[in-house]
Amino acid sequence: MSKSEEIIERLKEAGVRYWAGDNISKVLKEGDKQALIEEAAVAFENVLDKLVIDRHNDPNSKGTGKRLAKMYMNELMAGRYDPMPSATAFPNDSASRYEGMLVVRSELTSMCSHHHQIVKGVAYIGIIAADKLIGLSKYTRIAQWCAERGTLQEELANDITREIQKATGAEHLGVYVQATHGCVENRGVKAHSSLTQTTVLKGAFKDDAGTKKEFMDNIKLQQEFASGK
Repeated sequence: MSKSEEIIERLKEAGVRYWAGDNISKVLKEGDKQALIEEAAVAFENVLDKLVIDRHNDPNSKGTGKRLAKMYMNELMAGRYDPMPSATAFPNDSASRYEGMLVVRSELTSMCSHHHQIVKGVAYIGIIAADKLIGLSKYTRIAQWCAERGTLQEELANDITREIQKATGAEHLGVYVQATHGCVENRGVKAHSSLTQTTVLKGAFKDDAGTKKEFMDNIKLQQEFASGK
């Protein structure tokens, strides 16, 4: 039995779904990732062979199968195989607690499940502080972990929202994702100026017009800062 078949058996026994956007780290054991890389490298070499690419003599194609396998496992889809980054929470329940809005800009690289093309963009994460806070870098680490897998932008916005809620306990939050998609730019319509935006709003971000406006105004300020205006 191959390592991938063994892991699939574990997933089925545990009742764990293993779609492209699912994290399967709970069933992985030490050494599994490296074994999957070795197995996937052979599979990628077979793909190159089927594309009639001389990977044995073409200096640019030697080792490409292994490079692809490592890239998928350790970078493009690392969020499937690695557990969520730890996010230590700090109490925010004193008399001088922070009760305002916090907005974090997080750069993301993801991958479209349909054509395995790169999705590059930014997530703007806004929360109204609850009884605990996490470090600023943790918002980006969590968002990037959610992005590093095969997914759709709509699913990604939902995933980031769910994981930030878990980490912070915040009832009121918003996530705005803006991205370009390789599957739109590099194939089919080949629209090189295409931009996709998705928004998930919870609590006051959804129900209170003033909170929603403050969030969107903060996004505009972040965009101006990032562009150097």
